Amino acid sequence: MGATRIGVRQPLVVVNLKTYETAHGAGAETLAQAIASVETDARMVVAVSAFDLSAVVAAAPELEVWCQHLDPVGFGSYTGWLHPATAVERGATGTLINHAEHKVSIEHVAMLLDSVPEGFTVCACAADIDEARALSALEPDYVAVEPPELIGGDISVTTADPTIVSGTAAAVREISEQVGILCGAGVKNGADVAAAIELGTTGVLLASGVTKAENPSSVVEDLVSAL
Repeated sequence: MGATRIGVRQPLVVVNLKTYETAHGAGAETLAQAIASVETDARMVVAVSAFDLSAVVAAAPELEVWCQHLDPVGFGSYTGWLHPATAVERGATGTLINHAEHKVSIEHVAMLLDSVPEGFTVCACAADIDEARALSALEPDYVAVEPPELIGGDISVTTADPTIVSGTAAAVREISEQVGILCGAGVKNGADVAAAIELGTTGVLLASGVTKAENPSSVVEDLVSAL
């Protein structure tokens, strides 16, 4: 594994910009600046399209910027793949992997962990407790559980299925005390974040609640209000 455990116990809020119309190109830069403007003790991260990585890093240098996906490839003939070393060169400090919208094999995750440099954060996404358990055995920096059917919805996972959150926290802790635990899907306000922490997580992974907001900075202020 290449990543070290940086701030695992510090509350983490990851905003995944996906490819929402309001969160790509110039919109991604504006959104990152809005998120960066919020004062908080939480560790704030935006996960951006590979196309927007350099621009977002430049627009919000005080904000931590991750990739949405990377591939465990070296230099050479890998047309269309996303090279970890290039991401680092362009300013990425971490990545999501195995998101419900971009699934990969557990071997892919394992090889990626061996491909990234020390200090580069890897957050492996899981659809359920069993997948979270399998991924935590690889010891990424974080495991994020997101039931696919709740992603992008109006009901937070902490309300719709709190047992998958607490169950994931327990399953991961059986395997590792070092792996941070996130939850996502429908997380939109400070009450959802507070519930996630109460259920045993280290923080949250969210998207549309911020990316589609008319005033994203006020939404982020509410999200971190309980941290």
